[in-house]
Amino acid sequence: MARTMNFNAGPAALPLAALERARQELTDFAGSGMSVMEHSHRGKDYEKVHDEAIALLRELLDVRDTHEVLFLQGGASQMFAQIPMNLLEEGSVADYVVTGAWGEKALSEAKAVAKLFDADVHLACSTGTGDGKEKSYVRAPLPSEVNVTPRAAYLHVTSNETIHGVEFEADAARPFPQGGGVPLVVDMSSDFLWKKLDVSRFGLVYAGAQKNIGPSGIVVAIVSKELVAKGRKDIPKIFQLRTHAENKSLYNTPPTFGVYMVRNVLAWLKEQGGLPAMEARNRQKAAKLYSVIDANTGFFRCPVEKQIRSVMNVVFRLPSEQQEEALVAEAKKRGMVGLKGHRSVGGIRVSTYNAVEPAWVDALCELMQEFAKRG
Repeated sequence: MARTMNFNAGPAALPLAALERARQELTDFAGSGMSVMEHSHRGKDYEKVHDEAIALLRELLDVRDTHEVLFLQGGASQMFAQIPMNLLEEGSVADYVVTGAWGEKALSEAKAVAKLFDADVHLACSTGTGDGKEKSYVRAPLPSEVNVTPRAAYLHVTSNETIHGVEFEADAARPFPQGGGVPLVVDMSSDFLWKKLDVSRFGLVYAGAQKNIGPSGIVVAIVSKELVAKGRKDIPKIFQLRTHAENKSLYNTPPTFGVYMVRNVLAWLKEQGGLPAMEARNRQKAAKLYSVIDANTGFFRCPVEKQIRSVMNVVFRLPSEQQEEALVAEAKKRGMVGLKGHRSVGGIRVSTYNAVEPAWVDALCELMQEFAKRG
């Protein structure tokens, strides 16, 4: 079977080895005569997969005992509400840094929750310019631009804006903001596990799996035990982070096949040499794309400041929408999909997640150079 070159932003490409492993085990997992999807989440066969996935995450990221590793449901969009539900108290404040569309959504949900709890949400910084459909985000703030509320419950940041192609710490010149003791909460849905990460710096890191680490329907969260302990106890148990921490993410039936696939992807990551090797691979892919864009500035235009250009989502424009449509159409003929930019911003978006093969990027770069020569 010819493998489609998949540049979708999510659900996104998965490593072929992880998919083939699932195919081999689909109807008979571990010699049990059943699929992993049919196993009880309380049974030893599934528990082994569950524990292995957690152990691989701890190993790849060097997650210490200060933090819990959780598998949750509802997607990152549910976490936009679940985080303030857990961490906001009456009279407290949460700070938000907004660098794109997903940060806006997280801020909006937090405001809705804050009204219920007589709390407040503070916009610590936004890099957006313009209004409505003309609003754009092309940079991440300098640390000095972030106005953190003293003793805030937490400071929320979106590490990589999938739509706008803005990413923190792709370059050392744009680090995550420092909260001065305020817990840093980060949505890493689209750049989780693209490189090594010092988890101890964060109060909570969460990521919808469907972009870089697995199928849709599961969220990975790494949260400090201190934040778990501080969480509210007067919200429904299913929404309390403590519930899932106390029950090893098995309070209710988890998305077992999703956890199984995350396990497969994590095992693949380890086999590839871990996160240092993955970072080198990812930076090389992104560098090739940006070099083609920068070598043809009369034809391609990346709106994002160079220091915060995303390694995971490369966005750019052509001289006209017609030419963008033609590029997408020609790419499809050559076996490439997922290149059309998000409907809210248009243009081209190339998602270069871990599973995207360097050869796919080479093929796309060749096509882009052909288009640039045509003018």
